[in-house]
Amino acid sequence: MKITQVIENVFKKYLPSPFTIAILLTFITILLALVFTKPVDVSIGNYSLEVLRFWENGIWSNGLLVFAYQMMLILVLGHVLVLSKPVSSLILRVTKYCTNTANSAVIVSVTTMLVSFFNWGLGLIFGALLARKVGEHAQRENIKLNYPIIGAAGYVGLMVWHGGISGSAPIKINEEGHIKSIMSSVSSEETLAKIPSLIDYSQTVFSWWNLLIFVLVLLTVSVTFYFLGRKAKPTNLNLPEYIMEDKEKSTTQAEKLDNSKVLSIIFGVLILVAFFYQYSDDVLALKITPNLINFFMFGLGILLHGSFKKFTNAVGESISDVSGILIQFPLYFGIMGIMKSAGMVTLISDFFVSVSTATTLPIFTFFSAGLVNIFVPSGGGQWVVQGPIVVESALQLGVPLPKAIMALAYGDQITNMLQPFWALPLLGITKLKAKEILPYTLIAMVVGSAVYLLGLLVF
Repeated sequence: MKITQVIENVFKKYLPSPFTIAILLTFITILLALVFTKPVDVSIGNYSLEVLRFWENGIWSNGLLVFAYQMMLILVLGHVLVLSKPVSSLILRVTKYCTNTANSAVIVSVTTMLVSFFNWGLGLIFGALLARKVGEHAQRENIKLNYPIIGAAGYVGLMVWHGGISGSAPIKINEEGHIKSIMSSVSSEETLAKIPSLIDYSQTVFSWWNLLIFVLVLLTVSVTFYFLGRKAKPTNLNLPEYIMEDKEKSTTQAEKLDNSKVLSIIFGVLILVAFFYQYSDDVLALKITPNLINFFMFGLGILLHGSFKKFTNAVGESISDVSGILIQFPLYFGIMGIMKSAGMVTLISDFFVSVSTATTLPIFTFFSAGLVNIFVPSGGGQWVVQGPIVVESALQLGVPLPKAIMALAYGDQITNMLQPFWALPLLGITKLKAKEILPYTLIAMVVGSAVYLLGLLVF
């Protein structure tokens, strides 16, 4: 475990906040644009102003700002669902089967990965609350438990999310015209003609090879946690009860409306009726989009909470999870604006093409995506920056776009086990420290990476 302590110390000493990283990347991108893309007949002063114009245009790109809001809603509404009474009750029922560290780690890791495959925001908070409740159960029943392993098991959903239903890349390329829109100022007309209007889930998330890879990751990671749990020493537990839902009392007529179960059911059912009317054909055709997912979770969240007051309270608690990425998205859009308009995407993709083959490009994409994720801990932000490079390179080498894009998704998600940014909500709920779960998430990362790389080579 000494190496994990070294990594933790490096992160603590030298890795700045994600917002600072986004600003540093902005400066680096501007500098690279000035060095590698300046036309010979344009002065450095004039081109600097031109690059700043590219940056400003990218920040306020209407399409990308809509994308940012969609991604934030996925996180918030997923969190809201976990805080509802039915999901909270499910978590409490599951904890009854946790009798030791080994079987607890398996139960937490498997359920967390299954939930995260559906929705990453839901899986992140579900895993955190389940880990916390397992710890409370062990404390109450005097069960010897290694709590950091359970906390790590509650975080592994973040190593499968991008290959799931709410993954940023798969969900956006399933939107009509999205791929061509991000490639319009990058690719030639001849290349644009090769780009499909959309790539649906039957070719990515619900393809047989992606589902098989997911099942293999699920099995190998859960088995790994089982053996880690068998050998682990128990840790001390001192956890007060985590209250998942407060009871509301109505004292005025207005508060009675806020707490009305009948009114919330009527409105929730209204949303779901509109959902099925609008999206039933898309669901059957596997055309899953951010709007589809968010509309469904909006209606379901109101129904499960049983009142507008409980729903809005849950939203208020959940909204803090998007504060860290709210202001970062425009910065990454600005970076993308520079890269696209200055021609950097084409330069980078040409480099990948020069050192890759159709077989090795997905592997290079996997490792590069994992590296970028350490500095850009947002799947949505990473797709905006790296997606055009992957698409352009894949088209030039003849690599199927679904495979290339899923290679990016796999690489992005796997290093979440190394980058502690998204672990912050879990650490707050479980009261664990990053250095306590990092040794086990690193092991999960190695095991998962082996499965993903093997899958990319075989399939």
